[in-house]
Amino acid sequence: MIEKIHALWPEIALLITTCFVMVVGLSPKRENRQLCAPLSGLGLIIAGVLAAMTTPEIHSPLGHLAMYGKVLVAGVGLLLLLLIVGIADREYEAQVSRGVLFDAIRSTRAEFYSFFLFSLTGLMLCAGADDLIWLFLALELTSLPTYVMVTISTQRNRSMEAGVKYFFLGALGAAVFLYGFALLYGGTGQTNLSGIQEALARQAAATGHINTIAMVGLIVSILGVCFKIAAVPMHFYTPDVYQGAAAPVAAFLAFVPKTAGFFAIMLLTSTVGWHFVGPGESGPVGHSLPETLRITLWVIAAATMTVGNVLAILQQSVKRILAYSSIAHSGYMLVGVIAGPGKPGSGLGDNGLGAVLFYLLCYGVMNMGAFAVLACLERTGADGLPEEIDSVADLRGLCQTRPVLGWVMVLSSMGLLGLPPLLGFFGKVPLFTSAIAAGEVPLVIVLGINSAIAAYYYLRLAAAPMLESADAKRADVAPVPFPTRRVAGVLSAAGVVVLAVVGGPVGEEAAKAARVEGTAVAADPTAPAPTKPLVRTDEGR
Repeated sequence: MIEKIHALWPEIALLITTCFVMVVGLSPKRENRQLCAPLSGLGLIIAGVLAAMTTPEIHSPLGHLAMYGKVLVAGVGLLLLLLIVGIADREYEAQVSRGVLFDAIRSTRAEFYSFFLFSLTGLMLCAGADDLIWLFLALELTSLPTYVMVTISTQRNRSMEAGVKYFFLGALGAAVFLYGFALLYGGTGQTNLSGIQEALARQAAATGHINTIAMVGLIVSILGVCFKIAAVPMHFYTPDVYQGAAAPVAAFLAFVPKTAGFFAIMLLTSTVGWHFVGPGESGPVGHSLPETLRITLWVIAAATMTVGNVLAILQQSVKRILAYSSIAHSGYMLVGVIAGPGKPGSGLGDNGLGAVLFYLLCYGVMNMGAFAVLACLERTGADGLPEEIDSVADLRGLCQTRPVLGWVMVLSSMGLLGLPPLLGFFGKVPLFTSAIAAGEVPLVIVLGINSAIAAYYYLRLAAAPMLESADAKRADVAPVPFPTRRVAGVLSAAGVVVLAVVGGPVGEEAAKAARVEGTAVAADPTAPAPTKPLVRTDEGR
């Protein structure tokens, strides 16, 4: 138990911060209530430092994931915090400033920032999970606050509708992967991930394959987790929820649940491992998951990236375009999961899991810039309430009328496309190269075709502010009175450029975090399980 606590200092720091935010957010004094965001930022900085300094190696097939994952969460969480400022109680605080007596029951500031921190805490717990029970609780702690955040992000009915859809489909997804966890426990007699890995390796060594219950449990678990990453067939909620939520909350959904889902999928697949396929250890021609699992993930990846990109072409709402883009990017990252960790000591170019971890950072930074532009501009709706811009037509001429925001959208869109020399290009290349090294050439072709399809709508998002003239009929758009949102957009756009230049060390850390310990289950049902670890354990470290 003491060892567990030593691994949880970042989460403990966030929990303590959340308790302070809960109290401060309900203070009758406005000056105290406004401390919610600074306190949350301070807590994230402390959690990030603690993650880098105190996180030990977890006894798990992906024991090196915890530190990288927690630092990633703290860093991107700080950018998201800048973006969400001004959502909670905007209209109510305006009423209070006009003389309405403050009523804590009507205030949602404390709850909103607390749920924000709770969700990030759950995401950190996902990165350090070493047990199915822990992983389930962490996934739910990540997801449950987001249902409320979506619902209260605006005062419009569409936010409540989006929250209800998200909640019920989220409950379905949780039920599916929890049932898969139960089957996995039934097939191995273990809930600890390392114990499951050892049990599956013993089964493969004794019988030449793992038992059907365990394999079905693994597949069902991954299908349930597909809800978190918005992958086919659990993707239907995504465009409606993104469009119904405020833009900062949609940016939060695009990163936090998706990252939690990929952490979970990587942890689950690492229990069976990636077996080298080829003439021998000296010159492998590829490596693969057990065939049933590989085919399942292959179909999901191909369908996800294709559905996301094709349907994004048909949209006029920028939020819906980014929602389908989010679906497509999940398909891209699943390619890295299929490719696996590569040969022992391989760099990011041959390490599919490392490529996924690095791409999560790239996607989080690039995607946030696009949503920041939507969050920075608004008009007065028919009901008299402020309403964010959302149509592609609202972006026309933005580089001329509001150059900073216009170029943030251009850089973010081009980064998401993967245009060199921006960050997205350097994030996407390792997905290609690792899949080629794993022998997944047909999947690489699908990935390439979909990247070309995506160019249509990303170029559309870039051309509207850069090449088109402003629409005089849309001159009622005004900036929001929250400068931190503009700062978040500028930092995201800067990250698209700067990380492309100096992101090499981050990629190396991602490759190190993706090392899989233990024994892989043989991909060939008739072959014995390999007797050597798939990846070096760095003895003597």
